[in-house]
Amino acid sequence: MNVDALKEMIAASDNIVFFGGAGVSTESHIPDFRSAQGLYNEKTESRHSPEEILSHDFFMSHTLDFYQFYRSKMVYRDARPNKAHEALARLEHMGKLKAVITQNIDGLHQMAGSRKVLELHGSVHRNYCLHCGKFFDLDYVMEHMDIPRCDICQGIIKPDVVLYGENLNQEILSEAIDFIAKADVLIVGGTSLSVYPAAGLIHYYRGSKLVLINKTTTPYDGRANLVIYAKIGEVLGSIL
Repeated sequence: MNVDALKEMIAASDNIVFFGGAGVSTESHIPDFRSAQGLYNEKTESRHSPEEILSHDFFMSHTLDFYQFYRSKMVYRDARPNKAHEALARLEHMGKLKAVITQNIDGLHQMAGSRKVLELHGSVHRNYCLHCGKFFDLDYVMEHMDIPRCDICQGIIKPDVVLYGENLNQEILSEAIDFIAKADVLIVGGTSLSVYPAAGLIHYYRGSKLVLINKTTTPYDGRANLVIYAKIGEVLGSIL
């Protein structure tokens, strides 16, 4: 695993942006979605596919079934940051990393100490009442065995995560685009770059130091200035 070129890029820059996907958290024992061992290839007892269950329409029409799946497959309260999360937090504290842009909803970047985290797909740690808008933490949602309801108005509580059929938060998306467009070094890690619109963010990068770190190939390998096929935690953990 040759990371010398990456070390040189990081040493010479104080305007680095990181864009990551599910592979960043697999080393924290949170499964990804599309690999052979991923969530979408798991056999379930339900007649509905994970993609169908994790959709807006399914949440609205089969809320209890959604929550039974969500609590067991999407929330990992025992997960802890790995070397990738810790290295990124340290780079930010050193003044080199300007932002973490993530497709993950687990909050591990913040747990590791990162301050500027743009969560494209939301977070399991934020939940809100669909009726009055009051926010609730993860514990409140997990403590209810059925459909969690607001303690003020009894409205249904929804996780603040982007489900299939829902749009990304436009303010967060615009901020992510701005950081990427202005970045000197863009490090993309732990993502297959196959899920849009998030994967399309790479088009906004205008620099000449695009680094892709992933265990498998991506559609953008030919465009990258440096490609490293390895676990993201091993790579970032070794540079500091």
